[in-house]
Amino acid sequence: MMKECYQTWAQLEREAGTQLHRQTELLLLGTKENPGLKTIQTTLSRQGIDHECLSSVDLKQRFPNIRFTRGEVGLLDKTGGVLYADKALRALQHIICQLGGTVCDGEKVVEIRPGLPVTVKTTLKSYQANSLVITAGPWTNRILHPLGIELPLQTLRINVCYWREKVPGSYGVSQAFPCILGLDLAPHHIYGLPASEYPGLMKICYHHGDNVDPEERDCPKTFSDIQDVQILCHFVRDHLPGLRAEPDIMERCMYTNTPDEHFILDCHPKYDNIVIGAGFSGHGFKLAPVVGKILYELSMKLPPSYDLAPFRMSRFSTLSKAHL
Repeated sequence: MMKECYQTWAQLEREAGTQLHRQTELLLLGTKENPGLKTIQTTLSRQGIDHECLSSVDLKQRFPNIRFTRGEVGLLDKTGGVLYADKALRALQHIICQLGGTVCDGEKVVEIRPGLPVTVKTTLKSYQANSLVITAGPWTNRILHPLGIELPLQTLRINVCYWREKVPGSYGVSQAFPCILGLDLAPHHIYGLPASEYPGLMKICYHHGDNVDPEERDCPKTFSDIQDVQILCHFVRDHLPGLRAEPDIMERCMYTNTPDEHFILDCHPKYDNIVIGAGFSGHGFKLAPVVGKILYELSMKLPPSYDLAPFRMSRFSTLSKAHL
């Protein structure tokens, strides 16, 4: 999927006339015995993706501004990079409008009436169509429950933290600093993006959060939030000595996770003209071009371009169909 996504993002860049993606490389870190690191290396090799295995000695020579304390080894994915999400969304919306589509912001969905056509009622008006695609993020189950199903989704509040460089530019894209992903340096994965979004601030986040109602995303911090940020502080202090050990900026985002952290791309089990895309588990945005194509194919009853078995909702034995 990623191969096609790279091509589509590049096409959108050309049409939008603005940079949406920057190749920085991705450095994965873990112990030599880490099974996840071995699995990723096998996948990269099988797909013919340019990468390099780095020993502890290699890491210290190549990345002097990262401190390695546990004999970590590295896997450098040379195709890794950063998508500028805000710019990408604006570019997509602009292209949609150019092609005759309409973007309706600020309309809350209050009811979906299945049938042919399917009817969607919002706070402003009603819409009808032969098919409907639902991609509602953390609000997915709130929308699906009246339609008779509940997916096994966790809605996690994630603390997004930005850490100031002691020497401006030392962890920035201008210095060719890569994205990093620590696989076993904490109870859950930690990832970092080179300073770019906020000048002089590196984005470092913990791939974990509290299960909360999305309407309460911006409520006061809980004890778990504080614990997660403390884990990041320890990580920065131990491994990134060129950053201040307390975040300068903290924001919130939501993950919508499935039990296996793979997406759900499927039709409603009763209403096959209602298509559902959900459970992107914190790693769906980069695959949006292909996901959108698949959801379109499902909505138009076209043969899918990819094997969708790993993305069917039926893979979950806990799927609730109480009202079907």
